Amino acid sequence: MRDRVAVFTVFALNGLAIGSWATRTPALAAQVHATPGVFGLALLGASVGMLSAASVAGRVVERFGARVVVAGTTVLAAVALVLIGFAPGIPLLAGALFAVGASVGMLDVAMNVAAVAVERRTRRPLMPVFHAGFSVGALAGSLAAGLAAGHGWSPARHLTTAAVVAVAVLLLVVRAVPGSRPEHATGPVVTGHRAPIRRPVLWLLAAVALCSAVAEGAAADWSALLMTAERGVGQGAAALAFAGFQLVMALARLTGPWVQRRFGPTRCLVAGAALATAGFLATATIPAAAVAYVGFALAGAGLAASFPLALSLAGDAGKRGDGTGGEREIGFVSAIAYTGFLAGPPVIGGIAQGIGYGAAFVFVALVAALILPAAVAARSSRRREEARQAAVG
Repeated sequence: MRDRVAVFTVFALNGLAIGSWATRTPALAAQVHATPGVFGLALLGASVGMLSAASVAGRVVERFGARVVVAGTTVLAAVALVLIGFAPGIPLLAGALFAVGASVGMLDVAMNVAAVAVERRTRRPLMPVFHAGFSVGALAGSLAAGLAAGHGWSPARHLTTAAVVAVAVLLLVVRAVPGSRPEHATGPVVTGHRAPIRRPVLWLLAAVALCSAVAEGAAADWSALLMTAERGVGQGAAALAFAGFQLVMALARLTGPWVQRRFGPTRCLVAGAALATAGFLATATIPAAAVAYVGFALAGAGLAASFPLALSLAGDAGKRGDGTGGEREIGFVSAIAYTGFLAGPPVIGGIAQGIGYGAAFVFVALVAALILPAAVAARSSRRREEARQAAVG
């Protein structure tokens, strides 16, 4: 039980880090005097950091264990939050965002490996619940950001406070995180010894995670700017759009194990993609603040299962005969997914600057819709792998 609480808390800390700074984007953009297009390029720093870290995170976690990586990267993310708050211009802001992106990217892989370890120990589909922890943390961070903005706190004061809280909570739970060192990682892989890059199922699961990452990143990075620039609300109220997105996402994820057992992962992904697409389209095309809040909430519910299920299925695809494994498969899918964070901000920023934030969220809706065919194709590819393995065995 302690490991479940610890992993849930680590997910929440990751969400807290992202929710804290993402909903202060209007203040950060004003602090560095950036247009939407230039600010989108600054956000690219976080995406590059995430992708760089995720590309090696699987091997790092495989060597040192999830607990060590979780501890180190959470502290580094907290330091990076402070640097973001004090950044006086675009270059330093981009550098600080690179640091937080790299820390969060490595932490993301480590905490998902720890989550898979708990799933295997309990034999329950708990990944959506752990990702609900991320949503709870992001919700707490975004609500705190709204309060900070409403009371006139600078990004520096706000993000320094968030960093101190994150480190204090980490110290309380880190000992219970599974995987201080990797154990017995020598058994044969159930699906063979093929490298992740040679397995179509992992590419398709990565596509699911990629589309989810673009859509979630858009809600985090641009929801507040849409609300202030085109829906006529203040900075404090604008932060509530992402807060609602994360609240509904968290509630949907808490019901994830029951829904997944009843309907299966593919049906969850397909239905969620349809709901997210509808939510983003409503937000983008109906010029009313109330509709935008509802649209972001629907999108949060629709995207709730996408990323956690993609990583859980990737971990399952890398499971060894002794019950270990999956680190490299989770790292591979995460690295591909983070290219969404790399490409998303400049593309969305460019669309927003050229024809408006509404048009940018139409693009986001189309990306969310692509989850549906990718999920169906991933199920078919996985079944083919299992059939081949049964024939060989």
